[in-house]
Formats: sequence, structure tokens, C-alpha cells
Amino acid sequence: MQTYRIARAAQLLGVSDDTVRRWVDQGLLPVTDSTPAEIPGDALAARALELADEATAQSDSLSSARNRFVGIVTRVQIEGLMAQVDIQAGPHRVVSLMSAEAARDLRLEIGSLATASVKATQVVIEVPKG
Repeated sequence: MQTYRIARAAQLLGVSDDTVRRWVDQGLLPVTDSTPAEIPGDALAARALELADEATAQSDSLSSARNRFVGIVTRVQIEGLMAQVDIQAGPHRVVSLMSAEAARDLRLEIGSLATASVKATQVVIEVPKG
């Protein structure tokens, strides 16, 4: 069974170490008996899904896309007919290329709350060596 230390679990969930410790204290995340305490991978995955469901529930739109990243716009670069928009969604940076017109219509600016919906026919998954 894969386990994760508090700091790594926080990084994977996109929250602070203190938040993970509070969730442990509240019984939202179990820990192993090891020292330092570690969180079982299956429990961490379940908490990640809960957080994703909470973010989706707060959305006021319906979509067929299942890969949705709610985050903060960190960059809007408009050049000619195209725009590049970067969103930081927890530990994930999502970059979108769109028409400049679309970026303007959405009134995207640094600090805006936005959701990136990803619909792809191919997704590459990698795991660490070891």
C-alpha cells in the first residue's frame, strides 16, 4: 500500500500542511501508525475526489467534460488574433490557447476565478521510476 507524508499529501491536494493536519484531526483523513504519520494512498485519492466534487458542485454550468480544473487566472497574453491564458488550479498549471475575442468576451484577467475543462482523446500517464 502506497502512503504519503503530510507535506507530500498537502502538495498533491493543493492545500497547506496545516490543512492536511486539521483534516487528520477532524477524522477526514486517516493516518498510519508510523512515525512520522503517513496517509494511505487510497484515503488520499478519496479525499482528492471529494475536493473535486465540491469544486464541481460550486459550478453553475453543466458540461460533458469530466476533467475540470477550478483555479485562478495567473496570466493573460493577447497577441493578434490569439490569446494564451494560464490557470493555477492547486498544484496544476493549465494553459489554454484561444481566440483573443474569446478571452476578451470572458473578461479574463489576472486574479479571475475560472474553470479549465479538458476533453482529450489521448492522456499520457507517467509514474516515478523506482
